[in-house]
Amino acid sequence: MTTAIDTNIISALWNKDDALNRAAQGTLETASGQGKLVICGVVYAELLAAPGRSEAFLDRFCEHTGIEVEWELEEGIWRTAGVAFQGYVARRRKQKGVEPRRILADFLIGAHAAVRGYTLLTLDEGMYRVAFPRLGIVTV
Repeated sequence: MTTAIDTNIISALWNKDDALNRAAQGTLETASGQGKLVICGVVYAELLAAPGRSEAFLDRFCEHTGIEVEWELEEGIWRTAGVAFQGYVARRRKQKGVEPRRILADFLIGAHAAVRGYTLLTLDEGMYRVAFPRLGIVTV
């Protein structure tokens, strides 16, 4: 089984003060024992954007943890993300903005896992469950 990792899991892992730090670490270790771990290029870019991070740091982290970066996103991922984002915008408009504001990157992360048949490890189960109902999700 391949597990795609959402940005928020690694962010919680890196933040020792985050209440979910230990849970994220345990869940990531469990997923590692079940198969391959991957992040898409979108997650890499989000992690790199954090203050004080460098490509060298992030590359070492991925190498040390055995996380593979999948840089290429094929057409089906882009289309799936666009359709899912379109659905989100329609739901949010209908609810008059009650649903939390999301960015397209979230939908690319979900579409990457969904199209490739991966399980997604995330702290944000609700949004992914609605946007990608067939996606296997593991949460902390």
